Amino acid sequence: MKSNLFSHLLCAASIALSVNAAEGPYHFIKEIPVGGDSGWDYLSVDPAGHRLYVTHGLKVVVIDTSTDQVVGEITDTPGVHGFAIAAELGKGFSSNGREAKASIVDLKTLKTLSKVPTGENPDAILYEPVHKEVYTFNGRGRSATVFEAESGKVVTTISLPGKPEFAVEDPKAGQIYNNLEDKSEIVVIDAKEHKVVETWPLSPGEGPSGLAIDLEHHRLFPGCGDSKTMLMVDSANGKVLDKVTIGDGVDANAFDPQSHLAFASCGDGSVTIAQEEFDKLKTVQTLKTAPSARTMTIDPTTHRIYLAAAKYEGQGENPRRGKMVAGSFKILVYGTEK
Repeated sequence: MKSNLFSHLLCAASIALSVNAAEGPYHFIKEIPVGGDSGWDYLSVDPAGHRLYVTHGLKVVVIDTSTDQVVGEITDTPGVHGFAIAAELGKGFSSNGREAKASIVDLKTLKTLSKVPTGENPDAILYEPVHKEVYTFNGRGRSATVFEAESGKVVTTISLPGKPEFAVEDPKAGQIYNNLEDKSEIVVIDAKEHKVVETWPLSPGEGPSGLAIDLEHHRLFPGCGDSKTMLMVDSANGKVLDKVTIGDGVDANAFDPQSHLAFASCGDGSVTIAQEEFDKLKTVQTLKTAPSARTMTIDPTTHRIYLAAAKYEGQGENPRRGKMVAGSFKILVYGTEK
């Protein structure tokens, strides 16, 4: 316990020195051109496989993070929202919003093996490794579909008391946490029993979308768009411990377990980076990105963050109301390396 406490303090001190020495620990590294003029949603990273999966319209774009090059595509994923990775099974899973199905994909060939029926408009998707099951969180269906990762057999459908957004898991606790955007709540799902066991209000946070987790210290970090806040929540009891102000249009959150930094990416072209300090959350940097760069993921081995963005005609405060400039879709890469 003492050694863990010391390392936490040492890490916080090193971050503070970085912030004092410059504008903040993170800076622009490069952009990866992708092209196309379709919309996008979540990004997922496989650190060991050096792969970044970017959902993009009717497909999932695959990027090699060691070369920062597009190396393939997963097709036939209409209205895809998310992509979950089961590296030990060699499989990935996409949530195809427009067809109310999830695709099971071979990660080596990028070919679709089969499709699984889900509830209406599957959005976030999560692989639960203990029971080797996949959860799709169905927005309009207000439910979660659970199916076996190996066979694709549907196990059950869990009714939810609101519109689900992003979800994270704690395998040791046997629990899955999911934001309810329209209720400003987090529901806790028992992964063994497949049922909702807790519902936690997020006040003063409103309109949660993105969600990240610190497994070691049992902290959740929901990004709440309506209140422009990122919260710190105790994952053991749902108590809201602290909050920081973030930008407009948050859609994704991430957490780096080594640096104890929490991130909130916002469509106004900013990422709020906050230091976790026990029960406190302190903003250490407001990183300027690009308008529309609202979704994000982190590679915990390199500490780089990846954001999807595009240019829009007449780009202003709300670029998504305009028409996307053809071929402008890209991935922005930020990191701490010099």
